[in-house]
Amino acid sequence: MKVYISADIEGVVGVSHWDEATIGKPGYDAAAARLTAEVAAACEAAIDAGADEILVQDAHDSARNIDHAALPERVRLVRGWSDDPRCMAQELDASFDALVLIGQHAASGTGGNPLAHTFSLANSRLSINGEIASEYLVLRYTAAYYGVPLAFVSGDAWVAAQARRLEPGVEALAVKEGRGNSTIDLHPAAALRGIREGVARGLARPSRLELPPSFDLRIAYQHHGRPFKTAFYPGVEKSGDRELRFVSSDFYELLRMLLFVGY
Repeated sequence: MKVYISADIEGVVGVSHWDEATIGKPGYDAAAARLTAEVAAACEAAIDAGADEILVQDAHDSARNIDHAALPERVRLVRGWSDDPRCMAQELDASFDALVLIGQHAASGTGGNPLAHTFSLANSRLSINGEIASEYLVLRYTAAYYGVPLAFVSGDAWVAAQARRLEPGVEALAVKEGRGNSTIDLHPAAALRGIREGVARGLARPSRLELPPSFDLRIAYQHHGRPFKTAFYPGVEKSGDRELRFVSSDFYELLRMLLFVGY
């Protein structure tokens, strides 16, 4: 079994402030250690479930946060950004048997996490076919594009609820819940236990995902200067002073557009 794991930090237990998500800031080292521990728990559960190949994408900020030495030896790690349109799912393709997502978080324009955002802090809100677009939603559609089932999602309560609503029966674990600029978190040991148990259950019955026939993406930016520039991307139309629209029947073209317009 071949398993792909994409891991972000804002949905990891105990991460509540941007300093904790930023290299060199107070609290970052502890947050990176917790991210590594949650990824390691997912990897260990996958190995116990029969995975003989695991690829982990470090998908936060510089993509240089996870301590590879703390992961099982058979795990390969993607560090840094290649600027591949798959972005947080670089190298994901039809050869993988399951997708596991760690540290997912609420989307731009929502109050589900003090660090809520979608890709760039310059984005105030994204939607796809009317659904608020979290990074999770884009990863979900990327997996569906390649025919890879979704096994497990962990993160904040907002994204766990979105995952369960879009894919009833999916294994989704909320390790924290946002309250204004605070979070209410599980104990780290409870989060690790929940990840191990959830990944084991999810790999036993992963959820098959489907793509809609077309995609209508809307992006609202924090500042009007950004869409003036990005509207020059082919197929993008300006739909307001701070808003863009892009429509395509090919999800890969949406990923390609996001690479130049959404990050």
